[in-house]
Amino acid sequence: MSTYSLAIHGGAGTILRTQMTPEKEAAYKAGLARAVAAGEDVLRQDGTAMDAVTAAVCALEDEPLFNAGRGAVFTTEGAQEMDACVMDGRDRSAGAVAGIFGPRNPVRVARAVMERTPHVLLIGPMALQIARDAGLPFEERDYFFTQARWDALQETMEMRRKGQESDDPARRHGTVGAVARDRAGNLAAATSTGGMTAKLPGRVGDTPLPGAGTFAENATCAVSGTGHGEVFIRYTAGSEIAARMRFLGQSLDEAAQHVVMKDLHDHDGSGGVIAIAHDGSISMPFNCEGMYRGSVREGEAPQVAIYRDA
Repeated sequence: MSTYSLAIHGGAGTILRTQMTPEKEAAYKAGLARAVAAGEDVLRQDGTAMDAVTAAVCALEDEPLFNAGRGAVFTTEGAQEMDACVMDGRDRSAGAVAGIFGPRNPVRVARAVMERTPHVLLIGPMALQIARDAGLPFEERDYFFTQARWDALQETMEMRRKGQESDDPARRHGTVGAVARDRAGNLAAATSTGGMTAKLPGRVGDTPLPGAGTFAENATCAVSGTGHGEVFIRYTAGSEIAARMRFLGQSLDEAAQHVVMKDLHDHDGSGGVIAIAHDGSISMPFNCEGMYRGSVREGEAPQVAIYRDA
């Protein structure tokens, strides 16, 4: 019987190490560990890769430390607009939503789009109606409000009034995601985000675009990205990793490293990816100071890390 693999991320552009406290680090690692456990619980019981990535991303969306779901950042207008996507490696089925607010778990709305409509990407009232029709839970505005995200918006807007832009990558890199290979050998990917702090209303990033921030096909790999979304879109980061494996015969790690450390890095594409290959191998490269991440392979102990060395 084949074995399972799972990798998750809570975003690149982490809190700078000089500003990280032991208490914050412990909280982030605990949140990552809960997400790994949620996904592995599914895989351990012979669940599908799609169910596993959905469960892992829901756990991250429920954790206000990460920029997705409950911890989503604010637009210039003080609103929260969330994007999410799922993709099934068996047949490249995909579902996505963009700019939504209200559902507790945007990743579950994306999955409902995939399973309940003939479309891939929905926005606006119909995306919310699909969520209601699927019986998904909604939350009020207070549920999604976090003081740290609100303060980050005020600080960013004040800098802009002075003609400055923040160089803190954490303001534009917040995303969560998961990729998995189940015991049947199928791959899946899921990604969810609140976008960039002080983004323009209506901005859509790479997360809900299959082939950019989310990608899965059984023949090559499953990918979930986090970083400067506009660059991930222009360089179709997720599908580029798969293409390098398919046409150049590169390993997962060779392909992922090239895309992150060369294609993205050389074009202001700060960030990283998590990826799983058809053989269950895992690659998690990033070109910035850190990336909240975790992984587990069947029979091995789960791992979580933030910086390059831990």
